[in-house]
Amino acid sequence: MSFGFDIEQANAEALAYVRKESLDIFNRLHSIAEDVHFVGEVHQAYPELPFLPNLRCGAWYLNPKIASQAAAYFKSTDGHFGNWSFNLRRPNLHLLPLIAAEGGLVLVDSTRAGKRIPDALSKTVPIWCAVINRAMLLVYPEKAKEEGWDVELYCPAGAVSEQERSQMKARLDGWARDLSRSSYCLPYLSRPLRPLWITPSTSVFPNLHSLDKLKYSPIVCVSASKQVGEGVERRSHGFSYVQGSGDDHELWGMGLTPQLFWEHMDTLLTSDREDLPCVVAKVIAESKVFHKSDVWTTLPTPIGAVQGRVLIGAVPDMPCKLSPTIPHVDGAVSFVVVSANVSPGSETDSDTTDHAPEEAHVLRLRLAEGKKDQLHFLQHVLPTSTRYIKDRLAMGDAICVCCDSGRDAGVGIALAAIQLFFDGEGKAVEPGLQAGSPSKESIRTRLQWIIASRPAANPSRVTLKRVNEFLLSSPAFRRR
Repeated sequence: MSFGFDIEQANAEALAYVRKESLDIFNRLHSIAEDVHFVGEVHQAYPELPFLPNLRCGAWYLNPKIASQAAAYFKSTDGHFGNWSFNLRRPNLHLLPLIAAEGGLVLVDSTRAGKRIPDALSKTVPIWCAVINRAMLLVYPEKAKEEGWDVELYCPAGAVSEQERSQMKARLDGWARDLSRSSYCLPYLSRPLRPLWITPSTSVFPNLHSLDKLKYSPIVCVSASKQVGEGVERRSHGFSYVQGSGDDHELWGMGLTPQLFWEHMDTLLTSDREDLPCVVAKVIAESKVFHKSDVWTTLPTPIGAVQGRVLIGAVPDMPCKLSPTIPHVDGAVSFVVVSANVSPGSETDSDTTDHAPEEAHVLRLRLAEGKKDQLHFLQHVLPTSTRYIKDRLAMGDAICVCCDSGRDAGVGIALAAIQLFFDGEGKAVEPGLQAGSPSKESIRTRLQWIIASRPAANPSRVTLKRVNEFLLSSPAFRRR
């Protein structure tokens, strides 16, 4: 009995050691730097192709100097066994014009111990390619006459079993029909998409030097990290290599982000292990002291389906003073700014009589994390913002909604407004009237309108649940 207990204790101590090593930020950053070198080798092999990170993990491994301005968002969960999906909330259709123009692209991602290739690259991307190829035949029937239009599902050998591939393949036509019937516009492709895979264990990279002669557009999936036994491997340079270090950076990064890593890479990698936490804390603290510009850093995105009457932006991109105009937008603009940095006492409301005249075109609302604020979002933020938007649209203003990320809460508010005040053709309803009764289908369609114009829009399930609850409740609820 004592011998068995000793073995269990030894195993527990070994696992604790591996976990400690894997969460050490020094090990993580140096492991990422090692994998960045490999991604650089891939870039040297395909300098003519655009390189994109697969967010969020892939952004750690791709030097912004060689990265395309676009980014992809293929989730591993859409490729998990039994949960395969072509998700219309993240269709990545904004990549298709880039592929058509450049002949293909390279996606960079990584994965933790236990796998050579992340599910996002081994299954989600292959599903995406096959569904796009099949949807092309539905949207552009003349392509069915083309010889060799490939609709096969390609998966990496050894990473996906033939049984699993067959199960995924059986669902492709249904997903293709859903895409073709959605409100998305599917750009024309002259060649089918085909995924290829590269890992640090790849001995010979695929030969793509004559892109124009290929019968397909290559989607090169790069898994940046080396596969190691327990996910951690000791290096002679004084650190333990951690496979897939960029994954789940909230657990180990101390607030560090890929952008901050690349901006301060030399400083971070030359810091001693003992000093690194203080260096990281300093980098993060300095990043939070940002100075507002007099102009927009990045202009808000107009939603094309509603003729640009609704725009979505991010708070960090806003100028220090919000003028009732935005470049390239005709007429006056009113703003709904929802942020965690608005203190409760400084909130304004459209019913408040002491609005500062210079801020009459701006509604500021507080937003924070936590269950209580989910209720606050439902019972206060959505009703207050939509009342304000209704009044300002009636005055002829365009509406710009900004949140801290430009992807979540602001998208939810814009979605509610588009559902309530624009009809199924995207036209604003007459003042005092309301668009047709909301349904799950109409809300889903309007979300597709938003994503088509702003691919970065990625509202959380919680945000969408609150928006659906708000819109599908009785109108009396919205008047509160």
